[in-house]
Amino acid sequence: MDFIKVTRDARGVAEIGLARADKHNALSVQMMTELEDTAKALATEQDIRVVVLAAEGRSFCAGGDLAWMRAQFEMDRATRRAESARIATALGALYALPQPLIGKVQGNAFGGGLGLISVCDVAVAAASAKFGLTEVKLGLIPANIGPYVVHRMGARAAQEVFMNARIFEAEEAQRLGLVNRVATAEDLDAAVEAEIAPYLACAPGAVRDAKALLRRLAGEVSPEAVDGAIDALADRWETEEAQQGIAAFFDKRPAPWT
Repeated sequence: MDFIKVTRDARGVAEIGLARADKHNALSVQMMTELEDTAKALATEQDIRVVVLAAEGRSFCAGGDLAWMRAQFEMDRATRRAESARIATALGALYALPQPLIGKVQGNAFGGGLGLISVCDVAVAAASAKFGLTEVKLGLIPANIGPYVVHRMGARAAQEVFMNARIFEAEEAQRLGLVNRVATAEDLDAAVEAEIAPYLACAPGAVRDAKALLRRLAGEVSPEAVDGAIDALADRWETEEAQQGIAAFFDKRPAPWT
């Protein structure tokens, strides 16, 4: 794999690493495919007890890759819908992991990066990290990631950041329920290890069954919700606002509504 690195240790802890640091770990087609394949493979490994989602470089994930977005700009609705659904299926594979998934957020996360955090069971962020659902600045909406973001944060908290593209700090991300813990950059590794350790003292089968039960009790993200969000984004791409916003972004000029 080129953009996803996987490591496993003797304890049964696997780390999925986003490895496209030069592009701020922006989600390209290949990267999303590799991420989905990795998650599906780890789900079948009985020896893996905990999975950590991490990233290389200064950013955790900048969202969708610019070249991928530009390619969608030229597609018809049906093709664009199928293409944009890639991020939903990648997130769905991570969300479906039977093992606990711990997010290690060492840097900034925007757009799809918040989707990655939202499918984690626990997320620990560096105090210096910044966050934002920036899609509406482009005339788009945080749709494919939306079911997972709202499921994690709750509608009331999500209302504060879902539709205004506001950039917020790690402490506010914790208040909003996006991340569970905030640590200094120097203490981030230790903070993640502190989240891993309790699981390794528990029966691994019981941990998996407890996670499955919790999902049923809390209400899982449904395929219908995901499909509806994909349709909502496909509809939004057809609007004049989206066409203007994306064109302005790639032309490096202000959108007409700024």
